[in-house]
Amino acid sequence: MKYPQAFIDYLIYFHSQRDFFECHEVLEEHWKSEEGGKEKVWVGFIQVSVGLYHYRRQNYEGAKRMITSAIRILGQEKTKVSDLGINSKQLLMDLPIIKKNIENKLPYQDYNIPIEDDSLLHACTNQCKKENLQWCIPSDFNDRYLINKHSLRNREDVINERSRQKQLKNRKK
Repeated sequence: MKYPQAFIDYLIYFHSQRDFFECHEVLEEHWKSEEGGKEKVWVGFIQVSVGLYHYRRQNYEGAKRMITSAIRILGQEKTKVSDLGINSKQLLMDLPIIKKNIENKLPYQDYNIPIEDDSLLHACTNQCKKENLQWCIPSDFNDRYLINKHSLRNREDVINERSRQKQLKNRKK
């Protein structure tokens, strides 16, 4: 099966960089695209990465909210999850455990999404090799930018785009 490049990129950010913020960005863009078709399954995966981003930062309430929603959505979309080469049964057994760990404020531990399709895993690991990345590395808790990316990133492009959209909207009035 041919998987969307955005999903492969998501999995690479997830497993080889533990950059959950970029996971969210790349998959949200895909979800909003014509190819992504506003499929709810993408929202579920986005929420997994956002939940883990919050959990790693010890924002337990935000993490719990996102993981709870991810469990609900991915549970409803388990056939689509399986169609994406992921072991949906294992994923849906793992997420409630992560939620319980969050509720108990246990220390964050990295999680690997259970990839079932060897061709998907091969596509991910090959891309990692090309980009000189390691598959399934641990989070770097010393990387403050990675841990706090939402507040430290350059948002100039986002601010400029919002301003442009506001100007366009005002012209239409």
